[in-house]
Amino acid sequence: MVPSNKDPEKKIESLREKIRHHEYLYYVIDNPEISDAEFDKLMRQLKDLEAEHPALITPDSPTQRVGGKPREGFVKVPHSSPMLSLDNTYSEEELRDWERRVHELSGHSDVDYVCELKLDGMSLALIYEDGKLVRGITRGDGSVGEDVTLNVRTVRSVPLSIPKEKLRKAGIPANFEVRGELLMPLASFKKMNEEREAKGLSVFANPRNATAGTVRQLESKVTAERRLDYFTYMLLENGRTYFDRHSKTLDALDAAGFKVNQNRKLVHGIDEAWVFIQQWEAKRDSLPYEIDGIVIKVDRIALQDELGFTGKAPRWAIAYKYAARAGITKLEDIRVQVGRTGKLTPVAMLAPVLIGGTTVRNATLHNLDEIERLGVKIGDWVQVERGGDVIPKVVKVIDDKDHPRGHKIFHMPETCPVCGTQVVRTEGEVDYRCVNANCPAKLRETILHFASRGVMNIDGMGDALVNQLTERGLVKNVADIYKLTKADLLSLERMGDKSAQNILDEIEASKKLPLERVIYGLGIRMVGERTAQFLAEHFGSMEELEKAGVEELQNVNEVGPRIAESIVEFFSIAANRKLIERLRDAGLKLTGQKKQRGTKLAGKTFVLTGTLAHFTRDEARKMIEDAGGKVTGSVSKKTDYVVAGADAGSKLDKAKELGVNVIDEKEMKNIVVG
Repeated sequence: MVPSNKDPEKKIESLREKIRHHEYLYYVIDNPEISDAEFDKLMRQLKDLEAEHPALITPDSPTQRVGGKPREGFVKVPHSSPMLSLDNTYSEEELRDWERRVHELSGHSDVDYVCELKLDGMSLALIYEDGKLVRGITRGDGSVGEDVTLNVRTVRSVPLSIPKEKLRKAGIPANFEVRGELLMPLASFKKMNEEREAKGLSVFANPRNATAGTVRQLESKVTAERRLDYFTYMLLENGRTYFDRHSKTLDALDAAGFKVNQNRKLVHGIDEAWVFIQQWEAKRDSLPYEIDGIVIKVDRIALQDELGFTGKAPRWAIAYKYAARAGITKLEDIRVQVGRTGKLTPVAMLAPVLIGGTTVRNATLHNLDEIERLGVKIGDWVQVERGGDVIPKVVKVIDDKDHPRGHKIFHMPETCPVCGTQVVRTEGEVDYRCVNANCPAKLRETILHFASRGVMNIDGMGDALVNQLTERGLVKNVADIYKLTKADLLSLERMGDKSAQNILDEIEASKKLPLERVIYGLGIRMVGERTAQFLAEHFGSMEELEKAGVEELQNVNEVGPRIAESIVEFFSIAANRKLIERLRDAGLKLTGQKKQRGTKLAGKTFVLTGTLAHFTRDEARKMIEDAGGKVTGSVSKKTDYVVAGADAGSKLDKAKELGVNVIDEKEMKNIVVG
């Protein structure tokens, strides 16, 4: 029975349900029942009724996907649990090595996997409360993302609300989080670039870049026009996986009305996974969106928990990346680029070539040794490869009758192409370097590194802003960032009052970041994120680190002679010590909590097996390692303890066979904590 005009609330809700139904048919399962004109007519009816009865407008109404004032910026939001990236593998051999590690670490040889297409977009988390979308968060640095809710609401394949009955039937709680991939279909990408080209605007290089640029638009109307799509692949409650199998998660999301990629398969063992990988490599160009490989995940969640994580990726999943797409083009010149460490990198300047949907104009040649190995000359025809996030690279010279050789030999410059300082090459190393600490090219890259997301996380300090700051002499080293005023920023091009204040707020917030971030931000050669953390834990302050000699530095976890020498060399330079003083004066945290590893459990080796009731695998590992113990993946005579949880596998049998001490998690805690 159709509601009468005397009952506008019922009529409005009936129209909304009808529109939601047709949105699902069109945008999620690609099986529309009505024409676009009929759909638009329904939407107009709803808009007219809501205009007559504004008190009845609700946030989850289909008319409210686009709305609100343009934003000044994006608020940062912590994730309920880390959004980690996946490790990559590029061959069948590497894939089988990964499965072997799964078997060894878990003690199970009978493992089911789920194979899914590796969509080439960007990760996005959606938070639902009482079945209604309340927040959309980008991946960010994995721990903290940006709130892009207004833009996410414009994506038609993202449900704004899901009826409680539908969630109940799917077995999903009312409050939950989904994670998935936001992408731009190839048709939308082509249409958008054609429109931009017609307006004289620059075009996007590929759909992934276009997606990232679109979701960070400050006007949701622009995002709506670009027709993004969203595929879900994870369901969480309070940051924890909800179902006991990944395959169940995908089926439940499907049943709840989310768009889940149908090109997936539950397989038993890597043999079946390899068949799936080969099938889709042959069919990838038939898809309406880009993929760059296949993701393989352990299906059983208890086994995922047992396998745990490395520092940045889960051990229970792997991405098989398809071979890089290649193209042949002419190498017109070789120029030298100066990086933040002063390294000179030769870059091939190419005649534009389309590779995998991206126009490539330059590619790395790495170093002079690589140029000599390839035998590259300026004027040669070369094969260029591009794969995933890898920078395009020259892989070989084409030498046949259709591709004549070039004749001009490249020589590394004797002086820096940016500042003119004499270039040096350390004996035993392949790289040439500019050693001028004030070289503008080094400065630009140093500032970008210091401000980047994984370092001091100063959002908004990208290429365009840093170029202006360095060119105008406002920032001559990283400490100068903390002297910037609003007047300085407002003097720059395309800088408004609100944007200037946002950047100043970001700079101020960066002062609270821990010591290891500052150490990493200094750009000490060979000191990456992990090494910086070990240094911060060992020394507890920048002052102690500055005073450390080569021998003492080698007592730090994973610091060898070359890294130690690089650190000592950095602090031996007066300008660098002065820089530290300026950062200290600016209010940065140059002290931290000293953490001595290797005391109580020094020399003790543990193996974890089965599912622990009160700890995740990583929590147990951290507890043991913080007390000085070592956690390994296999049982041997040198193992001191095997910590056995529920459903322990062959590692428990091996421990009993070798007479290794088997304990439960309570005993483990007693040993660690005492």
